[in-house]
Amino acid sequence: MQYRRLGRSGLKVSEISLGSWLTFGKTVDERAASEIIHRAYEAGINFFDSANVYERGKAEVVMSRALKSFPRDSYVITTKAFWPMGDGPNDRGLSRKHIMEQVHASLKRMDLEYVDIFYCHRYDQETPLDETLRAIDDLIRQGKVLYAGVSEWTAAQIQEALSVSDRYLLDRIVVNQPQYNMFHRDIEEEIIPMCENAGVSQVVWSPLAQGILTGKYKEGLIPKGSRASGENVNSWMKQILNDMVNRKVELLDQLAKEHDITLAQLALAWTLRQHNVASTLVGASHPDQIAENAKASDVALGYSTLQRIEEIITS
Repeated sequence: MQYRRLGRSGLKVSEISLGSWLTFGKTVDERAASEIIHRAYEAGINFFDSANVYERGKAEVVMSRALKSFPRDSYVITTKAFWPMGDGPNDRGLSRKHIMEQVHASLKRMDLEYVDIFYCHRYDQETPLDETLRAIDDLIRQGKVLYAGVSEWTAAQIQEALSVSDRYLLDRIVVNQPQYNMFHRDIEEEIIPMCENAGVSQVVWSPLAQGILTGKYKEGLIPKGSRASGENVNSWMKQILNDMVNRKVELLDQLAKEHDITLAQLALAWTLRQHNVASTLVGASHPDQIAENAKASDVALGYSTLQRIEEIITS
């Protein structure tokens, strides 16, 4: 496993990280989740991602319990806030009240003294940015949060946050968590160039395009029990599972086989070709999955291979 610095901070995180969205506390029981987390740790993964809203805190509980087996200083754990956690008018957003209450609730659920990274899960149009950033800075000064991050913010929003932090001498954002994969490349145009200059890393989610880049939806067929087979399959999945995408996946799979790696490893290594990507975030429903995906950190894609990938995904 290789490690990269998170933004311009001194924190080093594993190139492959393990998330808990849609798995822990939901489709994966606690015993299986613990086995997955232990296998990830054994593979060198030190970066574990969660959020208060993931199954209303259940994912945080499952992840933190499994990590209790390891020294606290040997892993990086995150949480987030923004989405509703109740029916009240203050049970959402990035107000000082909601941030403070949710961070303390997460710490209590996870039985931790601090989280390494706190993310603003989305941008809050209703709360002054300086209020949000000062609340996070106060938590950092209290030692309950070590680093600040955001998720799915635009380049302009990140730049504004950095300017506000500099103006008021607040701790700066060091990480953004956007969606990024071969079929979703929006961050390449503005976010990555701006963040490279500003010292903000990306920790990307959905690098396997909701499982499409594992090759399990061959010829557009949806296996029983897979994420796409559920009644609540997301609209993005419905839109992207088409003949053109299936053809590209087949070509990418052939290319992966030529390099004696899995399609998933090819897709993960492709995201890591971006130096601004500190870590690529995967989920897992079985220990063997995370063990195989962790090997992508050792995959170096040469220029000709990257050119071939580009031809396939842009054709």
